[in-house]
Amino acid sequence: MFWFQEPAANGAEHAEEAEQAPIIVQFVNHYFGEWAYRFEMNYTYPLWTKFFAKFNTTPEAVFGPYTPETAIPWYTVMFVIACILSVVIIWILKGRLSEDEPGYGQQTLEVGVLAVRGMLEDIIGPQGLKYFPVVMTFAVLILVSNLMGLFPLFMSPTAAVSVTFALGLSSFLYYNWIGIKENGIVGHLKHLAGPIWWISWLIFPIELISNFIRPFSLGIRLFGNLFADEKVVNTVSQLAPPWTWVAPLFLMPLSIFVAFIQTFVFILLSQLYLSEVSHESHEEHEEHDEHEVHRGVSEPGHGQLDEAVVTAS
Repeated sequence: MFWFQEPAANGAEHAEEAEQAPIIVQFVNHYFGEWAYRFEMNYTYPLWTKFFAKFNTTPEAVFGPYTPETAIPWYTVMFVIACILSVVIIWILKGRLSEDEPGYGQQTLEVGVLAVRGMLEDIIGPQGLKYFPVVMTFAVLILVSNLMGLFPLFMSPTAAVSVTFALGLSSFLYYNWIGIKENGIVGHLKHLAGPIWWISWLIFPIELISNFIRPFSLGIRLFGNLFADEKVVNTVSQLAPPWTWVAPLFLMPLSIFVAFIQTFVFILLSQLYLSEVSHESHEEHEEHDEHEVHRGVSEPGHGQLDEAVVTAS
């Protein structure tokens, strides 16, 4: 717990940080900061004080000074805005749904929906489609959060480690809940031991540790890439002002690429974790086989091809 030993920022630095926060964050703290500050001091601050006392440090050394101006962190405000924007963007793109004449927004959404559905079927199987709402929610929310830093008055909430760890922990809790729900607590733990019983005593602790590391690896990967991208853009723009102030415009394609790639990596890993704990039930397997048979019969030439193969064998 060495990071608890870092010295706290002084009041002047903390006040300067509060002044540099986006105007939306300052506005929120101006009207709600006092209420949040009183809530923290009455309820959360005493708990954190007892907890950090075990490590010979204080909440101020970890979180910084408690003030009404910074009671609601910028990443909290930005993440709430990202949630609202995600719903609004989906609603706007959806428009008026039509099968005959879909609009550009509907077609854009369909591309994303079909891409995620295809990944779920390829990685998890036909039963993976029941996880589509959660996985698609991760995709949209993380992508919107990643892209927010490209617009004035906003910052990317995924450039804060608290947000990325929360997302990683959410994915971790979800796939473990699915594993326990479908296999039971014993069956879920049993799969960590692997299929070979005589080395299960070695595989189980390794897999257990690996599973507990996953939320941190998801969080650190997402945070590191978004934080580094913002730092690179900010550093380049300050190299030779005012000539380099336009540099972020040329780096914007790279930022957009990073935003999409990190969204893809997060949902890909989440689906891989789900594939380890989710298995197709007997009923679902029979329905899938029946669907494949019907599709094979309906496809022209499919039956003749199968018959030819059987005859040749």
